[in-house]
Amino acid sequence: MSNDPISEHRNGELPTDTQNPARDRRRWPRQPAPTFGSNIAPPALSPVRFSTRDLTPSDQFSAWAAYLTPLVDVRLPDGVPLEAAFHADHVVWNLGRMLLVQQHVSAHSYERSLANLRANPIDHWCIAIPRSGSAWTEVDGRVAESGVGRVDITSLGHPFRGRTTESKTLFLYLPRDLFGDVASLLDASNNIAVSGNLAEVLIEYTLSIEQRLSTLTEEELPSVVQTTREMIVACLMPSASRLEVAGKQSSLALMERARQHIHDNLASENLNPQSLSRALGISRTQLYTLFEPSGGVARYIQKRRLLAAHAALSDPDQNSRIVEIAEQVGFSSAADFSRAFSREFGYSPREARNRIAAAGLLHSSQTPGKQERNTFMAWLKALGS
Repeated sequence: MSNDPISEHRNGELPTDTQNPARDRRRWPRQPAPTFGSNIAPPALSPVRFSTRDLTPSDQFSAWAAYLTPLVDVRLPDGVPLEAAFHADHVVWNLGRMLLVQQHVSAHSYERSLANLRANPIDHWCIAIPRSGSAWTEVDGRVAESGVGRVDITSLGHPFRGRTTESKTLFLYLPRDLFGDVASLLDASNNIAVSGNLAEVLIEYTLSIEQRLSTLTEEELPSVVQTTREMIVACLMPSASRLEVAGKQSSLALMERARQHIHDNLASENLNPQSLSRALGISRTQLYTLFEPSGGVARYIQKRRLLAAHAALSDPDQNSRIVEIAEQVGFSSAADFSRAFSREFGYSPREARNRIAAAGLLHSSQTPGKQERNTFMAWLKALGS
């Protein structure tokens, strides 16, 4: 046998110091090495699931259409009868400032029209990552084709229409204000399909999030959302630089200034089309053109006020009276606020608060101090508020 301790180690034997056993004991301590992550917080996410598979075939597509109202209108492909089977599976995970949706759906067409925008003028960004199938989406006459290996970006604040084959897709919904510092970049990237190395990195990252959804803790969610945001921006940068958008940048920047002014002055009774046009230094005609895709400037302002009021009424820690909340979001008349709120959400401000109170009693043993919003549309409307 060799006297070389390195040779003995290579042959699978650990070298020892026979002349000084104490030295050997110090080299291999008896105490186990510390481990980390043993006190893991419980998972934070519980998804909302929707499926048509348990319905009779004649009711399946109608249920899917009702589920997506008023976000988009959907139609069956030409020649397919309404009674035909239509399979749709839709699982929504709410990460706070981002929704992740797992969708498997039969072939159909879809449209977000001006009427949809007026009924529900949310302007979130939708990032689609196809896993199977293909889709074609048209915005302002330009069609983008999506497919496996691509990342698609679409603004819900702008009309669009399209069609899809049977497909499996991951969707990310993120609020516009999450991209406030790069708003013009995303506006310039509306309805493009990005491919290449950076798109692949974003796809792999999103798939890794999907695998961990059931174990993510509440403390981890903000970091996940922020990292996703940064990766989306990095993915879009090279594509946006290739777009011919120079002439479009001024209007995009103007729209972002308008949105920010509305956000900062939401509680002011003087916030109206006239004051907004003065603040932006443009004519009212230009202002109306700017907000036409959002259903008009007055409608957009009112919608933002109502969403802010709904968020306040849904906050279990918000103890202000309903009339005080109405004043805080710019309504001078409690009656006007109540009528507008009821038209927007289908129930009164008091009913909204009572629902939250009832939900708090029902779920207090499970999630103290926090309320569940248990529908896709409720989560989508509240996103970013």
